Amino acid sequence: MNTPEFNSTANILLVDDDQTLCELISAYLQRDNFTVESVHSGEAALQHLSQPNTIAAMVLDIMMPGLSGLEVLQMLRQKSNLPVIMLTGRGDDIDRILGLEMGADDYLAKPCNPRELVARLRAVLRRVKPQQVIDNLQPLQLHGITLDLGMLTAEVNNASLKLTSAELNTLRLLMESAGTTLTKQTLTEQVLHRKLEVYDRSIDVHISRLRQKLAAVGVTDIIKAIRGAGYQMISAGNHK
Repeated sequence: MNTPEFNSTANILLVDDDQTLCELISAYLQRDNFTVESVHSGEAALQHLSQPNTIAAMVLDIMMPGLSGLEVLQMLRQKSNLPVIMLTGRGDDIDRILGLEMGADDYLAKPCNPRELVARLRAVLRRVKPQQVIDNLQPLQLHGITLDLGMLTAEVNNASLKLTSAELNTLRLLMESAGTTLTKQTLTEQVLHRKLEVYDRSIDVHISRLRQKLAAVGVTDIIKAIRGAGYQMISAGNHK
């Protein structure tokens, strides 16, 4: 499934078994120029996404009867990089980490602030929007990786590298800054478009997934954790 280009009326799929909450969130998002389609089970979400649609992003509750949000996400990621924001119970850190490890782009604790949800949605949609103006349209190339900034695609030795929008943007920043340490604060602000929160491991998980996907195609030991500082992609001359 292809992700449509972001615009001011992006279509959002809201998946939550709490129908009253769905109505409240839908009304708020619609006032912010989103269009919203709601379903109330994981099974209904997968059925909806299997049909031709114009869904630009999904807001997915973790705790639902039947298929859980995590199960839906796992199935979705086998065939689609559709941006997903998980709704988690407040304090459910394990579920948040699991969601990120399974490929969620971001998460928000329930009960969520609708204004914060709008901000998170706009952030993930900006990451997948084909860029109209880019300072340098030439692909980034390093360590056998080719990152096309115009198409927002990545390849390793001509083989496609399937990345979520957060992983792809993390890779872009690391490649552009090879040899320089980027703080978690900088990565969070530029990748997730929000401030780094206390005990926030989102960037750590996105980088861990990125390392795993690179390792699966034979690219290892190029992203270093700099203790107390952040992360760095080593420069070409330092890769052994």
